[in-house]
Amino acid sequence: MMAVANLQYAWTLFTKPIQAHLHVSLEAVQWTIVLFVALETWLVPFEGFLVDQIGPRFMLGIGAVLAGLGWIGSGYAESLRGLYFWYGLGGIGAGAVYGGTIGNALKWFPDHRGLCVGLTAGAFGIGTATTIAPVAAMLKTSGYQHTFIVWGMIQGVVVLASSLFLARPPVGWTPPNWKTIEAKVKAKVKTSAVDMTPWQMLHQPSFYVIYLMMTMLAFGGIVVTVQLNPMASSYHVDKIVVVWGMTALVLAITVDRILNGLTRPFWGWVSDHIGRENAIFISFILEAMAVYGLLQLIDRPIWFVVLSGLCFFAWGNIYSLFPSITGDLYGSKWATTNYGIVYTAKGVATLFAAPGAAWLFEKTGSWTKVFWAMIICDLVAAFMALLWLKPLAARVVRDSEGAAPNPQAETTAPIKAQGVA
Repeated sequence: MMAVANLQYAWTLFTKPIQAHLHVSLEAVQWTIVLFVALETWLVPFEGFLVDQIGPRFMLGIGAVLAGLGWIGSGYAESLRGLYFWYGLGGIGAGAVYGGTIGNALKWFPDHRGLCVGLTAGAFGIGTATTIAPVAAMLKTSGYQHTFIVWGMIQGVVVLASSLFLARPPVGWTPPNWKTIEAKVKAKVKTSAVDMTPWQMLHQPSFYVIYLMMTMLAFGGIVVTVQLNPMASSYHVDKIVVVWGMTALVLAITVDRILNGLTRPFWGWVSDHIGRENAIFISFILEAMAVYGLLQLIDRPIWFVVLSGLCFFAWGNIYSLFPSITGDLYGSKWATTNYGIVYTAKGVATLFAAPGAAWLFEKTGSWTKVFWAMIICDLVAAFMALLWLKPLAARVVRDSEGAAPNPQAETTAPIKAQGVA
């Protein structure tokens, strides 16, 4: 997960060099990340189905090769079409890696689903914190094409080696003392008593509320992810050195990635104790406040770093809270496929956050309206979590308890945690 993070979170560093080299508009360049995220997200249900069927090892090995080729090919691309093709190929690989690892965590850790999925997703969020400085340095000294090629090779090898260690739990596996633990989990988090197929999930009204909320909440964070470099340039803070020889932009990206990683296990852990919907409400009220503060103080380098970091800390938790609530409500058996479907909401959001936000900026000459769109989405979705999703989730759980199999027919001894490929 850490090794594929650069494909998304380091992208903002490449936008202006690509724009200058290919002599194209920012909007045209940002269609690259739209295609990347579309292929990263919209194919995850299919990739997740294969992971559910054959295990994660083989699928993530393929993902490693495609993710590596995505950056290597982008380094050789001399046209927008070539860039779109190779970066899109990297998106397919990144989606296989992301969906496979998240789905596997949902299956292994039903007793601490929010925390463990948060740790897994957090690796994707925090991955570029360790690489953003060397990537930025190589960009400056060797150009973006050389950087793509070298780091593409590094990332592909790391993911391929890591995939060899992954395994899925055996069918029917539960943690030791699961019956006792399950009662405690259900007292804090609404948990379904049945495993739903993707088709059954699509018949649940709660799924569409989750999907709409995921789209709205993904929008704001993706704007900051892919537009941070253009925003910093617009407000003239991108080249101001702040500390340790790092510019405000590079420091902000580094801090953002660290907090984007830490927020996922933190809010996942919080949601394990107070419920998913409550955690979504609290975190995105804070997110709206952070975005408003950034709008007011973005032209001040230190505040640019601090408030963009707070935006990520309040936002990145969607990648722990939404997979967790998907596993809670629709079960573990098809968790990889089911969350893969929910995850496509990120692709929808990126369409508005990348070329959409760039188009609005180029039309108005300001990022103000983009910021206000982010704030409105955060506030609306936060209240949706409490007032709409919460009662729907309770109904899913009640219905599942009526449809659950007779517990007397279940085996009382837990299956050993011996993974299979």
